[in-house]
Amino acid sequence: MIKVALFDLDGVVFDTEPQYTIFWNGICREFRPDLPGLEHQIKGQTLIQIYDKYFSGLKDVQTVITRRLNEYEKRMEYRYIAGLEDFLKDLKRNGVHTAVVTSSNLEKMECVYAQHPEFSALFDRILTAEDFSKSKPDPDCYLKGARAFDEEVAHCVGFEDSFNGLKAVRAAGMFTVGLSTTNLAEDIASYADYVMSDYTDIDYSKLVELAHLS
Repeated sequence: MIKVALFDLDGVVFDTEPQYTIFWNGICREFRPDLPGLEHQIKGQTLIQIYDKYFSGLKDVQTVITRRLNEYEKRMEYRYIAGLEDFLKDLKRNGVHTAVVTSSNLEKMECVYAQHPEFSALFDRILTAEDFSKSKPDPDCYLKGARAFDEEVAHCVGFEDSFNGLKAVRAAGMFTVGLSTTNLAEDIASYADYVMSDYTDIDYSKLVELAHLS
């Protein structure tokens, strides 16, 4: 039985990944031109972990990035992935708990709440970077998502778009749904149990059938 559905934020709840790719592409070209493709490698990691791994010791650079990112996120458009709201309602009607599991921090979430005052009511729990000690692809965040509802991972489903996120759900032992919003469907197919472009063709009954968790 499916008891918990866990959702990443960017590229899974909101169609924001293209905006972040533009931002981080500019940052990486300016400050880490020696690491081509870094803007893709960091997806799913917290800002602190990105700093520790790729901008360690560069306090002035970190300050600049943080300031620019905060300003950028205030201007971003947070548009729901098609069909998400109806899918969440269907899950709740069928007794499934829902939670956001994101590497975004609380300051970023304030930008989300400003555009979507209804957001927190859509989910039972919202877990952010402040709740985790390890970043994706480590399964820590998804394991904590399951524990938040005192449920076994076998009864949980995780929704992700990035390679690091998909690896995290898989490592947690959950049925893995991949959203082809950030990467091509064929590129993430081997990392997910099921791949879809949005939520317009999924509901609780189909998810149960796919996950064999009836």
